[in-house]
Amino acid sequence: QVQLVESGGGLVQAGGSLRLSCATSLLSFSSYVMGWFRQAPGKEREFVAAISAKPGSTYYVDSVKGRFTISRDNAKNTVYLQMNSLNPEDTAVYRCAAAVTMATLPRDYMYWGQGTQVTVSS
Repeated sequence: QVQLVESGGGLVQAGGSLRLSCATSLLSFSSYVMGWFRQAPGKEREFVAAISAKPGSTYYVDSVKGRFTISRDNAKNTVYLQMNSLNPEDTAVYRCAAAVTMATLPRDYMYWGQGTQVTVSS
């Protein structure tokens, strides 16, 4: 059974930083596109960032460009999301996901983690 396990969430003040990790049991991890999504209470799931199977191609939602950085360590089967200059609008449950091709829609991702809560206080 494929597992994706997020960690690194928590409570942080506005302007602060967090680094999320997503450890996976995916076989051939390096062949998957990895993405991060978030969902705030009462809102739809939102694409945040994705990184291609071959590191070098990254995509971000406009609201996090310049503040968030997605990266991956294929040797550790892990994807990361470095989040800087956090603001209260970033408060959400963050989930990592895996896809076979680059995508920004949740329906295109086949494996999902359970999520980690990020709360940014003002």
